Amino acid sequence: MARIAHLSDIHFGAHDRKIVDAATAWLEERRPDLIVISGDFTQRATVDQFRQAAAWLNRLRSAGLKTLVIPGNHDVPLYDVVRRFARPLTRYKRYISRDLCPFYEDEAVAILGLNTARSLTIKDGRINHDQMDMLRDRFAQVPPDKTRILVTHHPLFAMPIGKGGELSEAVGRHDDAVKAACEAGVHLALAGHFHRTYAQAAQKMVAHSGGALVIQAGTATSTRLRNAEPQSFNWLHVRRNNEMELQVIVWDGAAFRRASHVEYRRDGEEWASRDVADAPRVGEMALRRGLG
Repeated sequence: MARIAHLSDIHFGAHDRKIVDAATAWLEERRPDLIVISGDFTQRATVDQFRQAAAWLNRLRSAGLKTLVIPGNHDVPLYDVVRRFARPLTRYKRYISRDLCPFYEDEAVAILGLNTARSLTIKDGRINHDQMDMLRDRFAQVPPDKTRILVTHHPLFAMPIGKGGELSEAVGRHDDAVKAACEAGVHLALAGHFHRTYAQAAQKMVAHSGGALVIQAGTATSTRLRNAEPQSFNWLHVRRNNEMELQVIVWDGAAFRRASHVEYRRDGEEWASRDVADAPRVGEMALRRGLG
């Protein structure tokens, strides 16, 4: 079994130091096998913000914790136009990681991160055809009983982002990206960007999308909250043969606590879910999902 902490949208420069320290302490105490961070380390991609993000990452790594990280659109300079188009991720590569498409594998899982941040799209994301080929090639070498996990900052699918049922824009080259994920046999698709916790079977979001379970993380530490959803991150226990548990760990104003706990089991291309009976609820926020 792989224990994975999935954090997103840290936003150094628009963060709460108390919450950062609490998240760090939580991770150091539980010691996940891997910490996945799906982008937006900074608010405006400044040197100072990247230095803060790097110091935080170095603390986790110095504690012996493994990380898999990718950039988000906020890690590309917005107002520095020359740097934005000529060297969009130079600072990210200097302070965070030079690998924009990292890969991790252990006995239970294989995980590929893909960079979706682009200079031209401002806030939206794209996947290019070279990345799609990488996705197919990497997972083609993975044993069939391992859980294959794709990590992007921008979700592959249009996501519900408001109480009125509004949908976001899908990632650029959406149809081709979904086809590649389907052909690669992706089981879990982790993303962030919208500061909203969500889990849904891909086939219930778009036709011909294979058997992936889409899992969104909220913002872990940013003060930029949406829909009054508090800061949170995901805690996954992933087993071989596509069985997993998902807990949402939520900031309650004083500490991070478990807000929901759901078990998932995949049968063919169908995901079934079951709430764990002893899971507490924190405030009004619980895992949003649409599985039967």
